[in-house]
Amino acid sequence: MTSSRRMAAAMSALAVVASGLVSAAVIGVAPALADHCDPAEQASQGQQQNNNRQRRNGDQQGQDDQQDQDQNQGQNQDQGQNQDQGQNQDQGQDQNQGQDQNQGQNDQQQNGDQNNQQNDQQNGDQQNGDQQQGQDQQAPQGGAKLLDPAAPPEDAPEAAPEDEQTASTFSRRRNNPTRTATPVPTRNNPGGGNASPTASPTGSATNDPDEAACADLGPFPEDFVDIRRVAPQRVNARFNRNGSRGTFVSQCGRNENKHNNPDNFIVAPGVSNGAHHLHDYVGNLSTDAFSTDESLAAAGTTCRLGDRSTYFWPVLRNRKVDANDNDPDGNVGQQLTARAVQLQFRGNASSRVVAMPRFLRIITGDAKAATNGTANAKAAWSCTGFQNRITTDKYPLCPRGSLVLRILDFPSCWDGQNTDSANHRTHVVFPDQNGACPQGTRAIPQLRMTLAYSVPQGPSYALDAFPEQKHNPVTDHADFANVMPDRLMQTVVSCINRGRRC
Repeated sequence: MTSSRRMAAAMSALAVVASGLVSAAVIGVAPALADHCDPAEQASQGQQQNNNRQRRNGDQQGQDDQQDQDQNQGQNQDQGQNQDQGQNQDQGQDQNQGQDQNQGQNDQQQNGDQNNQQNDQQNGDQQNGDQQQGQDQQAPQGGAKLLDPAAPPEDAPEAAPEDEQTASTFSRRRNNPTRTATPVPTRNNPGGGNASPTASPTGSATNDPDEAACADLGPFPEDFVDIRRVAPQRVNARFNRNGSRGTFVSQCGRNENKHNNPDNFIVAPGVSNGAHHLHDYVGNLSTDAFSTDESLAAAGTTCRLGDRSTYFWPVLRNRKVDANDNDPDGNVGQQLTARAVQLQFRGNASSRVVAMPRFLRIITGDAKAATNGTANAKAAWSCTGFQNRITTDKYPLCPRGSLVLRILDFPSCWDGQNTDSANHRTHVVFPDQNGACPQGTRAIPQLRMTLAYSVPQGPSYALDAFPEQKHNPVTDHADFANVMPDRLMQTVVSCINRGRRC
């Protein structure tokens, strides 16, 4: 009987080893590229590796314990045989039976402890899931007013509870090992919010070739923030009695016709792939690296009322989906089309506006702000239902039912002479903190692009960017060239100066 028990114990140990090998083989399967490039997956890989190590350590400990028990049983049997055969054999049997009983009790107790731990963990997970679901259901359901996604809510939402999970706690909990930080200079931020962008990251070495391909791509879990953790603020300057309060919206669609290219005829004219990231275009149908004033004026448009202006911005991607994985600039993931695009021309808080000259070219933001610093950065991210909460250096994590917003304000104080400048900035500058234009400049209608997106839940989306920018959200930017007919531009100016909404 003792020999049968030893045989059963040995078979059990072999089963444990085989189970561990099968688990290791399953766990060792390389995930898809998009999983490695998904910031949420990056954060969870460290925890998964720790779990695998703990599982292997537990299997090894079980094998060692089983071997010790077999050796002890063999020693006890030898001692029993060296004594008087009748009495000592009974004693050896009693000892073995006692050991078997103790071993069975220990096994039952160990199994019971494991079951209790599993039940406790399941109950805790279920409770946490119920709590998170309740919080999401109580969050304001944004996205209903897509015609004006930038409008601030009537009632500011309450701050999130202190124990609410954020992107930063997400990162700390899972101990992501593949990122180190290089600080980026801060900037003065008249509009409030987070003034300093997240660090420009560099990845650490890894032995997995798939991980190595994505470890340095960015973004990273710390590049995201729960929008409910962002403090409310005043978004617009206060108008005085001389201000121009009207607005005009040019309706140009959402790029349903998939007009995309990685060009930028303003910053890199005549250079194919001059941007090294994909742009969405609305308005002028011909815009590419080789566009000129003449070619733009002769082309068709997606805008109403004959607006042949060109409006373009970097695309946003879903990083959970394997797509574009061979892109040499690291812009991987499925391209997302905006759910709503609003191109609104606004007034000036301190004065009336004058007409833009035709073929005026303007840029906003800095596509290389993660390495250049934030002097020219103008990124603004938010969520529908939370438009009074703006983050300039992080991607927002929105509650379910709320859309991600990109709010891109253009400079609106023109020098009165030039349609472009060497750095594409000095001919049109931003108003000051009070909304007034600097001396020697004139207020023109200010373009505000508001782009609304439905994105995957969690930190799993990213902006197209130059490779060295690591998809940092502070690099958001956009471009515009005015090709409105003069008559349409006069209508825009009239609506704004008269306080109308057109």
